[in-house]
Amino acid sequence: MRTAIVASLSTLLLAVGTTTAASAPATDNPWLGQRVMDMAHSGGEDEAPMNTMYAFERAESLGADMLELDVQVTADDDLAVIHDATVDDSTDHTGRVDSYTMDQQRAMDAAHWFVPGRSTVHDDPSATYPLRGARHGDVVVDGHEPADFGIASLSDVLERFPATPVNIEIKGTGTPQSFLDTAQVLGERLQGTDRRDLIVGSFSDDALMRFHELAPAIDMSAGQDAMIGYYLSGTPLPEGVVALQVPITYSGIRVVNRDFVDRAHRDGYAVHAWFSGSAPDDAATYAQVIGTCVDALMPARPSVLEEVFNDLGTERPAPGGTAPRAECAPDTDPEPTDPEPTTPEPSSPSPTTPTSTPPPATDPGDDTPSTVAPQEPERPAIVQTDGWVL
Repeated sequence: MRTAIVASLSTLLLAVGTTTAASAPATDNPWLGQRVMDMAHSGGEDEAPMNTMYAFERAESLGADMLELDVQVTADDDLAVIHDATVDDSTDHTGRVDSYTMDQQRAMDAAHWFVPGRSTVHDDPSATYPLRGARHGDVVVDGHEPADFGIASLSDVLERFPATPVNIEIKGTGTPQSFLDTAQVLGERLQGTDRRDLIVGSFSDDALMRFHELAPAIDMSAGQDAMIGYYLSGTPLPEGVVALQVPITYSGIRVVNRDFVDRAHRDGYAVHAWFSGSAPDDAATYAQVIGTCVDALMPARPSVLEEVFNDLGTERPAPGGTAPRAECAPDTDPEPTDPEPTTPEPSSPSPTTPTSTPPPATDPGDDTPSTVAPQEPERPAIVQTDGWVL
């Protein structure tokens, strides 16, 4: 059944040409002035333990303009910053997130399975886990406390980064009700905030609707159903949506290209491109995506993206937003195909070296870029789809 659905969707995607424009956001969209953002995905999960304070602080120090993270509901109705519905993948514990309190999760070692360049990898005898035990003080990282390597709460992150924009993805255990439950808790927590530098997204359109009912002042990205409807036929997007956060490819079809980005901009929406198994997280692919005029990229390797930005001389966000890049102005005549990469592969990143065991060198150039059918990146332990079923 799933194969038939994917095949049908692929046929529809291929058949789409000019579509009817969706209605634009009701007010001016401030995210359209943020060109081009480095939106560190989970803090940059190939370079640091995903969704940890250590990863977020490292990404910001590299130059990231925005942090991307995921939230799940805990046993005591708090919001844990973790991707999966269980703690198994990233920590030294097992079990469902909603079976532990927030304090119990803060005490876990969220760097237990981290391998530089590969994100989380389990039981690989050849792997080196340089930050394992940092949460418990067994490994010391200069400038960081042991707590920076545990699971944080959303409140912890927002308090630590009061002036850094944050993208929050509503997660669940897999059932529709679990996404609604997370949306309920998140909406109640954010309905009184005066922060306007947040974007909330989710796989679940219903969860986003519930969240918007509770916290209508907070911007959102489109859910999967709304996004597909917009892509295929220009179906108007729900109230509160300011951004289209999309994979580079979907079911073998290239989604992020200049034509799509131009259409979204004409309709008043920012475009944020994520990789996470849909395309290689490498310099060549980053350069191609920058050339499509997206407003933000969500890299697993933020240090590599920063090097590409520097090599290309790409204009970055400034207070109050920045004017569109000259090559992305609406009156230009865009090429229908993606540009060839214009930067060489930069050297590999590695996390801040702990005082006990140095991390091994990694080479992001091992990922093979392709402008037709990008290969899977070398992160076998987990594929974060950001809500899209790939």
